[in-house]
Amino acid sequence: MTNRIFTAAALCLAVPALAACGGEAAPAQQEDGMAGVAVTDARMVPNAVEGNPAAVYFDLSYEGDRATALSRVDVKGAKSAMVHKYGDWNGEKRMVEAGRLPLRKGDTLTFEPGGLHVMAMEPSADLKAGGSTEMTLHFSGGKEVVVPVTIQAPGEDR
Repeated sequence: MTNRIFTAAALCLAVPALAACGGEAAPAQQEDGMAGVAVTDARMVPNAVEGNPAAVYFDLSYEGDRATALSRVDVKGAKSAMVHKYGDWNGEKRMVEAGRLPLRKGDTLTFEPGGLHVMAMEPSADLKAGGSTEMTLHFSGGKEVVVPVTIQAPGEDR
C-alpha cells in the first residue's frame, strides 16, 4: 500500500517536470482555439537607414478545418504594422497594402522579399540585429497567434 502511494506521488511530481523538458518547439498557437496555424522562420530585418520601416518575413501554413483569414498583424516595438504585397499601378510595380488574406486547410503563405511581407512602421531603436521581438497575427473571429521573431542584420541570409 505504501509503495502505491509513493509511486502515485512520484508520478504527480514528475509529470509537470517532464512536460517542461525540451524537444521540438510546437507550432505558434494561442490557447484560444487557433489550432492548425503554424508559423516558421519568422525574422525581422531592420532597414539599413535608422527610423525607416523594418520588414518581417515568415512562412504561415494552415491546417484548420474551418476557413479563416489573416486580418492584421502587430509587431511589438513598432508603432504600427501592415501586410504589404506588390501590385501594378499605372504600369509600375508598387507596394500596396494586402488587406485580408483568406486561408483554407492546406494553404501556405510565404512572406518574403519581393512578395508578401509585413512592414513594421517606426520601429523602436531597441529592435536590433541579434535581438528578438514578438508578432501577433490576428485572424477572423477575433483569434490571435503570438509568434517569436528573431532580428537579423540587413543582408543576412535566412
